[in-house]
Amino acid sequence: MAGLRLQLASIRKIGARLIENRQFAASTAKMMIARVAHQVHMPAPDRAGKIGQVSIRITDHCNLRCHTCGQWGDNGYLHNVPIKELSAREIPTERYIELLTDLHKHGHRPGLYLWGGEPMLYKGSVDLFEAAAKLGMPGSIATNGSRVAENAERLVEAPLFLLQASIDGPTAEVHNACRPGAGLRSDNFAVVNRGLDEIRRVREERGRKLPIVAALCTINNLNYDRLVETYDNFRDKVDMFVFYLAWWIDDESADQHTEDFKHRFGFEPTLHKGWVGGWLPPDFKVLSDQLNEVAKRGLKGSEPAVFIVPPFTEPADLERYYTDHSSLFGFKKCVSIYRMVEIDSNGDMSPCRDYHDYVVGNVKDHTITELWNNAMYSKFRGSLKTDGLMPVCTRCCGLMGN
Repeated sequence: MAGLRLQLASIRKIGARLIENRQFAASTAKMMIARVAHQVHMPAPDRAGKIGQVSIRITDHCNLRCHTCGQWGDNGYLHNVPIKELSAREIPTERYIELLTDLHKHGHRPGLYLWGGEPMLYKGSVDLFEAAAKLGMPGSIATNGSRVAENAERLVEAPLFLLQASIDGPTAEVHNACRPGAGLRSDNFAVVNRGLDEIRRVREERGRKLPIVAALCTINNLNYDRLVETYDNFRDKVDMFVFYLAWWIDDESADQHTEDFKHRFGFEPTLHKGWVGGWLPPDFKVLSDQLNEVAKRGLKGSEPAVFIVPPFTEPADLERYYTDHSSLFGFKKCVSIYRMVEIDSNGDMSPCRDYHDYVVGNVKDHTITELWNNAMYSKFRGSLKTDGLMPVCTRCCGLMGN
């Protein structure tokens, strides 16, 4: 069910909202075309073309402790970092606006994607979306819903292009178990519902189609059998659902990556260890039935679109995905490193979103344009082109998702 038919139906459903802003629509189309083109032909490592997306992990601060998160989750790499240090290393909003302006000056029209941590805890997030929109750059965010309700009017007016809200269950009990708060008193389920309601209200009052509102559901051992309920309970609040099989690695892959990375680049990585997890759904047949059912709903003309990422729904494929990390399912090339840049909260720029030990420079001292095809970036692209994927790449959103 999660094949080409579902993807085409889902793209068609959100197409009507895309055309409200033709600049945003053109930018999105170019990015999708570039992904396909780079699968056919990889540019030279130092000749990557136009940047399709600037992804900024804009803050490390987060008010949740989601189990599947590599930063603040069960094995997250930020647990021992002082909060004051996290705040001190953040980049000012004004610098980010300078960087976007420089990209525009050099002919780049990338999408701006903010994540975290929780990106809405960064005070300048909405300012950045407004600045990006004026430059013709579509803005998108992955959020747990914090401060969305309070900023709904500005997000609609900017306009924000895509609001992705994390929703991991049909009820407060399930969702909050997957996404517990950093403090004792937390009800993120109520927070995300309030944010979605406000965005929908403002959008309808002003006759706007943007932002597109997506529910991001990270499948895990606590919610694998509640996906249909999640769809049904939020179908009137969102335009589309994205069901993720979860990006994570096992201990064996982590050890292999340490050695592989040292061999390639001469130093030992550490951040990938935050993504070691054991969130296996206990029954792959049940998960398969759930995914196939939400796919059926997504094919209906009046229902929200459905994307399943990666697009596996059959029990055998699901079991292989979760238990055999050497299986690539045909995803043999990382094209993200030719289309996207990843910027950490301290300004470090890296080719990799989650495994960003490899740094090509810092945007405090250089523009994105200057770093895009520099020697460090070219070395990384050349390594993957010549020596193939690294062990952690096999379960990465850059390989199978973007």
